[in-house]
Amino acid sequence: MEIVRIKKISIKSWCILAGLCLFFLGALAAFGVGVYNDSEQYITMHIHREPLYPLFLAFFRKLCKEGYLTVAAAAQGILTAVAIWLLSEYITRHFKLHLWEELLVVGIQLLPHVMTRYVSALHIFLESSVMSEALCIPLFHFFLYFLLRMLFEQRGRDCAFALVFAFLLSMTRGQMMTTILLWMALRLLQLALQKKYRLLLIPIIAVAAVFGMRSLAVHVYNYAVTGYFMGNTYGQVNTLTNVMYACDEEDGEVFEAGSLERTFFDRFYAEADAMGLNYKYGGGTFRQRAEHLEEYHDVLKFQVLEADLSAYYFSLGEIDYYEQSSMSDDMAGVMLRKLLPACFGQWLYDYMLLCSGGFIRSIAVVHPLINLIALLIYAVAVFFVVWHIWRSKQHDAAWMMGTALLFIVANVCATSMTIMCLSRYMIYGFSFFYTAFYLSFRAICFNTWRYGKKDAGKK
Repeated sequence: MEIVRIKKISIKSWCILAGLCLFFLGALAAFGVGVYNDSEQYITMHIHREPLYPLFLAFFRKLCKEGYLTVAAAAQGILTAVAIWLLSEYITRHFKLHLWEELLVVGIQLLPHVMTRYVSALHIFLESSVMSEALCIPLFHFFLYFLLRMLFEQRGRDCAFALVFAFLLSMTRGQMMTTILLWMALRLLQLALQKKYRLLLIPIIAVAAVFGMRSLAVHVYNYAVTGYFMGNTYGQVNTLTNVMYACDEEDGEVFEAGSLERTFFDRFYAEADAMGLNYKYGGGTFRQRAEHLEEYHDVLKFQVLEADLSAYYFSLGEIDYYEQSSMSDDMAGVMLRKLLPACFGQWLYDYMLLCSGGFIRSIAVVHPLINLIALLIYAVAVFFVVWHIWRSKQHDAAWMMGTALLFIVANVCATSMTIMCLSRYMIYGFSFFYTAFYLSFRAICFNTWRYGKKDAGKK
């Protein structure tokens, strides 16, 4: 494998970086700073939110006082521009792309930002918004940059940096803990292919250490902000929401009569049934069921589960919000462990519904006609991986396409465990997938042309 070193930056590269900065700063000037429902939780360092993005905002608040959100949004845009530029430059050099191909790769990286503005339901420009995705996206590009260098150049430094950025991603959004597992899976596969079996334990130990560090960092952060040494709450309430959606009334029999868990279940079920918030009201078709679940997940969570849990624990007396939040999350965990086996079949069906939407949104927009095209694109992508492994010598293209597919699977399956797969949760794999798709297609065309030329020469 060729080791790619960027010794100097050409005028062409500076122009691309300048164009990217102009794109993001121009969008900020045009649309302004986007403040949405979730934004306040990041600004106030809410217990439900991971630490890194609130700390990012706090840094600019301390630095700039008034108008700090605009400065933070500008920093997000510049950081994203640099991340896209760095990744695109590396891919260009490694795969020896022409200028127009590099511009195509850059354009693919920009597509998700255009889509979330003009296609998604929220119509937001992410990098100008006060949302953790605005920091997560550039961090994900940096992670991919070092991950690809780890795969292609097999250097320990790149391996370590990729894991560091996976850790930072997990500290920005909980769902991005999948990048830590992705790093481990690829590193284990890489070592196995190199027959370095004695080293296989190292990535596993490293990942265990990173998860331990993450847990400690979250606890220390929450202690500094709230005075409570605790992790982020509400994850188990999220998961219980999807389980309650799948329950029948008789499933409550798993709890002892008169127990607090049974009281909560009966109340949750009665309210959800009265409001049409469980699977029985989802319609008869696959599409109707998926749309119903996605539409009413938050209603069930906020208006039923959270409202009832909060009301009960606050009624106990001298309990503050953090104690109530922790108690609610603990109760949700207790109920989950008993309820899930009782309704597992129905829950699994609903889980597959959520995953199906997530897989489509990872590479396209959900629509009956587009859904079929997306499935075909996935099939072609898998074919590319198999072809490159068994028939061609373009293994780097196979690594890229395989990594893109593996990330999408991990991201969709992890997100569907707790919540619906909205476009802004699935956006991370979009540009990487289509970049890998183009490079795989290009490699096949190049291989066909090269061998065709050899055959013509023999004749």
